[in-house]
Amino acid sequence: MDYFLTKKKLVELGEELENLKTEGRKTIAENLRTAKELGDLSENAEYIEAREQQQRIEKKISELEQTVRNAVVIGVRKRHDEVEVGSTVSVERDGEESVFHIVGSNEAKPAEGFISNESPLGQALLGHKEGEIVDFKSPRGKVKYKINKID
Repeated sequence: MDYFLTKKKLVELGEELENLKTEGRKTIAENLRTAKELGDLSENAEYIEAREQQQRIEKKISELEQTVRNAVVIGVRKRHDEVEVGSTVSVERDGEESVFHIVGSNEAKPAEGFISNESPLGQALLGHKEGEIVDFKSPRGKVKYKINKID
């Protein structure tokens, strides 16, 4: 599975991954060592909590490694005449203009205009060109967007 990310987001995830592998694991090891010193591990709440923390961190590390390994850096677009991941699209609906940035799901912030290429609207816009009308089925019914500009 590909993860579409901006170069900036890929760097941020790489830094988070490195921090979890170093500082996060070090902190967990210290917590486990301290908890073991408290005695009987079967009834030791601190030890159980430290083990659960360790599992959460290892799961997060695994997820981040997969994301970084399968990252597709967006920003440099292959085509400039149609909407693709990394495009900024100006659209018009009922006389109102909106601007959407098509990004990967990891960077989607719909309230700020960053929509995922996997979202229904993102999927509807992909592959279309300036001047085209895109029909989009929203929860409130069918909506038409006219693509005014693609950057």
